[in-house]
Amino acid sequence: MASTWSNLVVNLHFLTVFFLLALCLPTGGGQKKKENLLSEKVEQMMEWSSRRSVIRMNGDKFRRFVKAPPRNYSVIVMFTALQPQRQCSVCRQANEEYQVLANSWRYSSAFSNKLFFTVVDYDEGADVFQQLNMNSAPTFMHFPAKGKPKRADTFDLQRIGFASEQLAKWIADRTDVQIRVFRPPNYSGTIALALLVSLVGGLLYLRRNNLEFIYNKTGWAMAALCVVFAMTSGQMWNHIRGPPYAHKNPQNGQVSYIHGSSQAQFVAESHIILLLNAAITMGMVLLNEAATSKGDVGKRRIICLVGLGLVVFFFSFLLSIFRSKYHGYPYSFLIK
Repeated sequence: MASTWSNLVVNLHFLTVFFLLALCLPTGGGQKKKENLLSEKVEQMMEWSSRRSVIRMNGDKFRRFVKAPPRNYSVIVMFTALQPQRQCSVCRQANEEYQVLANSWRYSSAFSNKLFFTVVDYDEGADVFQQLNMNSAPTFMHFPAKGKPKRADTFDLQRIGFASEQLAKWIADRTDVQIRVFRPPNYSGTIALALLVSLVGGLLYLRRNNLEFIYNKTGWAMAALCVVFAMTSGQMWNHIRGPPYAHKNPQNGQVSYIHGSSQAQFVAESHIILLLNAAITMGMVLLNEAATSKGDVGKRRIICLVGLGLVVFFFSFLLSIFRSKYHGYPYSFLIK
């Protein structure tokens, strides 16, 4: 009986060792395979990155190198539609800023295999757009090294704009990778200023014997109004935030010139507001002219009606835009 019990214990020990070996051997082999696969993926990404700062991807590459594990690197993906037939001017503008940011990272001393910049074009990866339920472009997303993307991993382009500096700040928040943006030298502003100074200087030289136009109140008033229109329409906000000119839906081709939120705007929107303010101002000037001039009464009446029409119509238009952006605003006038 004792011998039987001893044999049973020995057999149990052998079975235990056998199962432990059976469990450990596949796990070790799988781990080795996983490490080799990860090494191959990183090596391939580094090779592509050495050729160009932004790696172009189709559906297969996206699923293999961005979505599928294993992965120990973060990926920034710009989903866009750059083909000419898409007529997405915003996509081209955003792509230029994206290239500046990717080049700044690629040629910086801090460059490593922990972060890669990629792009998926709608015409090369429409299945990716469908998989992610994405219906607008451009869109920037961060795919972390571990886990699935969260809500904050989608860049709020509509509110912040797509300037390289804003993208770099967002990436720093999501990955702790600091990217210092280096822009190629742009001398267009300097050349424009030099031409303006030359033009003004040449004009003053030609009129050096008669400079009475400098004291023209109407000219200075027009110049002041131009500055006021530019500032009140949001041109400074555009310069700081770098918003897109307009937004085009890549699926239905619909173009939006007015942003639907009160926290952001498009460049085209600021131009529309500038023209509306100018039209209202022109109406006010005509009303003042009709009230203060001493000309023919019939002519003054016509000027008054034209001025009043300008003020009423374009102010109603301006109020309707304000109402569409500030949802819940209760007041409207003529145009809703």
